[in-house]
Amino acid sequence: MRLHCEVEVVSRRLPALGLRSRGRAVRAVLSLCQREPRGGPPRVGLLVATLRDKRGTRYELKENIEQFFTKFVDEGRATVRLKEPPVDIYLSKANSSSLKGFLSAVRLAHRGCKVETSLSTLTPVKTSEFEKFKTKMVITSKKDYPLSKNFPYSLEHLQTSYCGLVRVDMRMLCLKNLRKLDLSHNHIKKLPATIGDLIHLQELNLNDNHLESFSVALCQSTLQKSLRSLDLSKNKIKALPVQFCQLRELTDLKLDDNELIRFPFKIGQLTNLRFLSAARNKLPFLPSEFKNLSLEYLDLFGNTFEQPEVLPVIMLQTPLTLLESSARTILYNRIPYSSHIIPFHLCRDLDTAKTCVCGRFCLSCFIQGTSTMNLHSVAHTVVLVDNMGGTEAPVISYFCSLACYVNSCDMLK
Repeated sequence: MRLHCEVEVVSRRLPALGLRSRGRAVRAVLSLCQREPRGGPPRVGLLVATLRDKRGTRYELKENIEQFFTKFVDEGRATVRLKEPPVDIYLSKANSSSLKGFLSAVRLAHRGCKVETSLSTLTPVKTSEFEKFKTKMVITSKKDYPLSKNFPYSLEHLQTSYCGLVRVDMRMLCLKNLRKLDLSHNHIKKLPATIGDLIHLQELNLNDNHLESFSVALCQSTLQKSLRSLDLSKNKIKALPVQFCQLRELTDLKLDDNELIRFPFKIGQLTNLRFLSAARNKLPFLPSEFKNLSLEYLDLFGNTFEQPEVLPVIMLQTPLTLLESSARTILYNRIPYSSHIIPFHLCRDLDTAKTCVCGRFCLSCFIQGTSTMNLHSVAHTVVLVDNMGGTEAPVISYFCSLACYVNSCDMLK
């Protein structure tokens, strides 16, 4: 039984000697091997072989394990703490299911039970075994696409372009070490929520597919902490959910050649965003929070921007309805809410509440006004929005009261 992963063996005596581990894991092949001492029963040991030491280092297992650390086993990580020698064996970048099976066998060997699996011999590991640690794979045609075998579990960069995929291959979602996934130039119509389980994913390229939406589930997944670059160009997306703005680690966002009719109105929450391209869409105006962005590059060329309305849209009510007053109180005081506490449709209303220029919130009682904004105020480099050399775009703003509107009249002129 063998396990391919990265290993770091750290002696617990180092701190007592005033020394520190170098903290560097290496690719290794772990195996359970059997040795038959003269006049005694067979003993199962753990053999750790690396590319430099193909013969490996053997560790006794029977009654020699002090503790297992398996909190992150689903991420392909675990630690085995031995009694003698006093070392911690850190395992990482392993296939989670293979790691669980291997640790189960190690536990049996520790207890002195019979291990119901094939045991390796003490022969040196072949160099070819280490070639399984492939970290990058690029496939650009149907004929090269693997149908009968799995992707190498150690992949960190996977590109499958021009393969005619109509859905995301579920085998890809088992690649827990993926940092870059390129599915461009396919025919994918829908993304599975389980893409959000790729906890290390930093770059996702979905350019030139048939996507019509980007789900709320993905916006609320672990991608919130990992995703840096997202390319949704050349799809059929008309709108992004307001929860999209929870992907706050995004630095690069490409939305060119879609059917976008609006940006998420909380887009200003993407404080790390530096590159934004949404050319050739159907945007009539920008949300007021667009002014909160701080970009290095902005391209909004070819959108159907409208001229600002001269007169505001007034939807004020006096006194405020109970729903409006309650919603404003919940949002202003940041009171937690969820569909387990209040009805789902009220959660949706709270999620889509409008933000006044004063920072307060409003649901359905507001004044709506439009003005123009020079895009250079939010971006260092701006691609012209039209063929006339313009760099201005209309911005829609909301006001929670007549007083806020009056105080901001200069902005709307």
